[in-house]
Amino acid sequence: MPDPGLSPLQSSLPAAAARFGAHALIDATGVEAAAGAVDVSVPDASQTGDLIAPYVREGAAAARQPSPALDRILRGPTGLGTSGLYLGLREEPPASEAPLEGKPIPGLYYHPVPEPDPARVEEVCRRIKDWAVDEVELYPEEWEGQFDGFSVGRYMVACHPDAATVDHLMIATRLMVAENAVDDYYCEDHGGSPIGLGGRLLLAHTALDPLHATKEYQPQWAQSLHADAPRRAYRSAMEYLVQHATPSQADRFRHDMARLHLGYLAEAAWAETDHTPEVWEYLVMRQFNNFRPCPTITDTVGGYELPTDLHAQPAMQRVLALAGNASTIVNDLYSYTKELAAPGRHLNLPVVIAEREGIADREAYLKAVEVHNDLMHDFEAEAAALAAACPVPSVLRFLRGVAVWVDGNHYWHQTNTYRYSLPDFW
Repeated sequence: MPDPGLSPLQSSLPAAAARFGAHALIDATGVEAAAGAVDVSVPDASQTGDLIAPYVREGAAAARQPSPALDRILRGPTGLGTSGLYLGLREEPPASEAPLEGKPIPGLYYHPVPEPDPARVEEVCRRIKDWAVDEVELYPEEWEGQFDGFSVGRYMVACHPDAATVDHLMIATRLMVAENAVDDYYCEDHGGSPIGLGGRLLLAHTALDPLHATKEYQPQWAQSLHADAPRRAYRSAMEYLVQHATPSQADRFRHDMARLHLGYLAEAAWAETDHTPEVWEYLVMRQFNNFRPCPTITDTVGGYELPTDLHAQPAMQRVLALAGNASTIVNDLYSYTKELAAPGRHLNLPVVIAEREGIADREAYLKAVEVHNDLMHDFEAEAAALAAACPVPSVLRFLRGVAVWVDGNHYWHQTNTYRYSLPDFW
């Protein structure tokens, strides 16, 4: 099937990026940019370290103010040599366009997105099911309905409308499916248990970060990567990522997956001891057990690279942390009724707030909505301030891509009525 091309771009990157960063994009002439790859000059680390932080702090407050110039920054750079930086916004989506199903949580701060490109959704769904069934034998036949109901193709196309090709979309899609397989098989729905979780996660993590052993033991480890569905999925998805990513992008992803696994272990430890964490402790766990590995690969899926020194900046790391935290609280809120109906006890932010702060379930849920909204506002303010402080084209594109991912993640949760329904609190 021919590649359907780029789908419309949406983003929540706020107005300060336009006020402070647009001039840098418009003046970005003479940049050599090939399709699917961006080669731009960037400040060295000595220029972007101490210099960025003061501007980020100064610009964060101003970032909350709306500006009509926002549309210009979201459409991307203009001028000679900037075609490779274009993110695919061919026309503005109609103002009335809205998701076809599902209701947003009342009072939740979010950004509506256009329906994802149906041609790309169809192709991604076909490819990912073939991969799951034929290549990694991910699930038995009786779980097919659950796999289809996850709607992972619609999810990933909504989150990555600037993906260079469908092949690039498959990077994110394979990794998403593999990560959920580990969660289901090892932690939760399909036989998961906190008992022995550390050992299972450690062995699975070596499918991402390989063992370097002696010749006697290396073959035994390699064989172990085919032992169960999560390890098969991790191994295959990581091999595919490495084919399309730079070494630094692949290593960045490994680091964020280690964070994710650490969060799994903290939650498992609390389950084993029947401990309800304080709210701030829960938020610590959720900063690790969250969606962060997904938006961190937005440049890989887009076919370009955010240079390592810029990705490692504390300001960029804060933006990514806030994006992951806000996106994960969205999951807590939309999956609330699903988790209450499931066997056992499931920790989520409303449950923890209700128990630790001694308030009713409804009030706790509404307070969790406020926590999400504060995280979203902080994310957008910090992203805009960073765009202002470091208006390098790859930085701006990456920030825009992360914001798009946050919006697409909400879209999927809102519209996936197969999995989620809202509590009767309004």
